[in-house]
Amino acid sequence: MSVAEPWQTAEIPGPKKAIVMAKPEIVVAMVKRAKRPIMIVGHKAAEIDLGEEKLIDYLIRFAKRTDIPVVATAHIIGEFLKRGFKPAAYMPAVNIGSRLADPQWEGLDGKGQYDLAVFVGMQYYFEWLILSGLKHYAPYLKTLTLDNVYQPHASLSFPNLSMEKWKENLKVIMEKLEGGE
Repeated sequence: MSVAEPWQTAEIPGPKKAIVMAKPEIVVAMVKRAKRPIMIVGHKAAEIDLGEEKLIDYLIRFAKRTDIPVVATAHIIGEFLKRGFKPAAYMPAVNIGSRLADPQWEGLDGKGQYDLAVFVGMQYYFEWLILSGLKHYAPYLKTLTLDNVYQPHASLSFPNLSMEKWKENLKVIMEKLEGGE
């Protein structure tokens, strides 16, 4: 197991920290293994340029390939709709965080609680707080972040990565999903 430090200095996550995903294939395995995954996308997904596409375009392909419901937070809903993709829901990030922590919540479709929540594209400190709440109040939920910075409150997180290494990891994830492996 690799050790990583929080991207934001002076943040103390406590003794229980995220497992570092050393290989991008772990993301594919986690999503495929989950019975009820969900993806929460923040506004930065429309701002981050991956070269040939924006992060939001990558996430749309990811969602279509995995059939994972997407919750759009902040003003990102407009960016999804411009691209012809309708997320399963739109709500503030704090709201979806609270719902995921509620063991009585039956999910967006009324079919039960989620077992995996994938977070991506939020402000670091904001995602940090939501993941901290889920770590402490939703022990039944695994959390995974696709961002290029280490989030110690997630169940699994990439270490702090350069943009180039992060793009390589995202490419490998999509190749594995599209290859059906």
